[in-house]
Amino acid sequence: MLEISELLNTLEAELKRIIEQRQLVNPLMIGIRTGGVWVAEHLHRRLAIGEPLGLLDISFYRDDFSQIGVNPKVKPSQLPTHIEGRDIILIDDVFHTGRTIRAAMNEIFDYGRPNQIILAVLIERDGRQIPLNPDCVGARITLDANQWIKLTGPEPLDIYLETIATAE
Repeated sequence: MLEISELLNTLEAELKRIIEQRQLVNPLMIGIRTGGVWVAEHLHRRLAIGEPLGLLDISFYRDDFSQIGVNPKVKPSQLPTHIEGRDIILIDDVFHTGRTIRAAMNEIFDYGRPNQIILAVLIERDGRQIPLNPDCVGARITLDANQWIKLTGPEPLDIYLETIATAE
C-alpha cells in the first residue's frame, strides 16, 4: 500500500520546494505529538534545520476536550519563547478533519504571531470538516468510513491501514 520511505521522500521534496519558493531562512519546525513528532524528527534531520525541533501537545486545545477528557499521556509542549514573526513548518502525520491543525495553530498563536505557517503532512485523507489545506503532502488517499491510517514508531517508523469492523 503505502511505503513510509516514499512518503518521506515526497514530503521532503515538497518542503524543499516551498522553502526555496518562499525563501525561508532559519525556519522553526514543529511536530504535533505523537505521530507528527516522529515524522518531524526525520524531516528535521533530512532538511538540516538548525533550530531545535519544537514539540506540540494539543490535548488541551482540542475542541472535543470536554467530550473525551484529558489524554492520560499528555506531555508539555516544547516551543521556543520567541514565535513572533517566525516562519514555522508545522508537521503532522495524517490530515483528516482539520481539527488537530486548528488546535495546533491556536496553541502556536498563544506563543506569538508567526510570519507564516507551512503545513506539511505525511498523508492527507478525505473527511475534511474545517476549511484548511496542507501546503505539502506525502500522499493523498481516500478511505472508507471504517478505515484509519495508523503510524507506528518512532523507530522503525511504519504506516498501515486499519479497518474497524462495523456491526451489521
